Amino acid sequence: MNAQSLAAATALIGKSERLLVIPHANVDPDGISSALACERVWSAIGKQVTVICPDAKPESLKFLPGFEQLVHDLPDAEQFVITINLDPGTDVDTLRYTVEGQQMHITVVPKHGKIRSGNIVLGGGDKPYDLVVIVDTADLALLGPLYTEHVDLFSSIPMLNVDHHISNTNYGQMQLIDPTSSSCTELLYQWFSSVPEWKEHLTPDVATLLLTGLITDTRSFQNPNTTPRSLEIAAELLERGGRQQDIVKNIYKTKPLSTLKIWGRALNRTQVDRAAGIVWSSVSLEDLQELGADSRETHGLLDELLSTIPHADVYVLFTETENGVIKASVRSSAAVDSSKMTGELFQGGGHARASGFRVPVGESMQLTVLECIQKMKAYLQQHRGAPTSGAVGTPTIVPEVITPAPQSGPGIDVAMELGSATEPKGDR
Repeated sequence: MNAQSLAAATALIGKSERLLVIPHANVDPDGISSALACERVWSAIGKQVTVICPDAKPESLKFLPGFEQLVHDLPDAEQFVITINLDPGTDVDTLRYTVEGQQMHITVVPKHGKIRSGNIVLGGGDKPYDLVVIVDTADLALLGPLYTEHVDLFSSIPMLNVDHHISNTNYGQMQLIDPTSSSCTELLYQWFSSVPEWKEHLTPDVATLLLTGLITDTRSFQNPNTTPRSLEIAAELLERGGRQQDIVKNIYKTKPLSTLKIWGRALNRTQVDRAAGIVWSSVSLEDLQELGADSRETHGLLDELLSTIPHADVYVLFTETENGVIKASVRSSAAVDSSKMTGELFQGGGHARASGFRVPVGESMQLTVLECIQKMKAYLQQHRGAPTSGAVGTPTIVPEVITPAPQSGPGIDVAMELGSATEPKGDR
């Protein structure tokens, strides 16, 4: 991200009036905070800004400034306009319409004068937006149905791609991408600060939004993507009134009972392959429905608990989502490039130490999860120079030492520790 790209992106915002800002589906705090921060700053300089949340608004983030302004439905890309050029002295008295079957009848009754058919012009109106800004999204497919159901809009309106993922596919007419930024909000702060007219609108609310993305994407500055610049920016955001304690309270210290239950289910289902250096767990849609949770409530489990298990290089959490796919979040040690692995195996991506991918559920979630683990195991063995064992796609799970304890009640899963068995995230 150099001065030239910043200047070009700033000029693009300057000449646009109606902006549509969108984060990725299954939105996380960095994505939604980035979008809302853009809305605050650009609205303050006189732009019309709409922020779309591609799926249901996460209630856990309702403390964010501007959360209530999030829109879920995307209006049609273009309106059809009927223009009537009135002759001098002609006034309209009545305008009405009726619909009969597949026909619409529009009636215009003049109060004075006459309306002639030659004065009627048919045509499209202005598009509701003249620029689409996509934030924190490595690929357009990550917008989900919002993209697939409105392809015409995305193909007909200029698009600015603002992101920090190294796996970004460089979509859009203009890109502002900085993989060295720990979060999209860190990138935005540097951009906003470089434009004097925008910098004066870095209010405490905007600082809180930007700090939220920075704290969550660095996992409270624990992740290796944390740089000295990240810490400096965090300090500046605090000086600008960023409400750090509000962020900590709502992100880390407030969890519904359903979240705790689903975390417990996932922990009981944790499995370890010591030889391969893989730790994983899974949450099915049936689990979510039974415990009254939704798929977004697994967010944080991987970073806060699963990835603390020692002596592993790869940690994976599989979550079956409500739209029929499995979302896999992946974390790795410095020995494994997580983004490269998920990209080669599953067309996923993200960062070197944190990435994700999505796969169809298939015949069953359990078999699909084991097939994914087997592929990762084979990949790791290959890149470590060791021969692979077991055929990919034909997993066999063999417990090593620990005998599963009896279930203590319905719906309680048991963790197993796996040895050298031949068993078969972004996150972006």
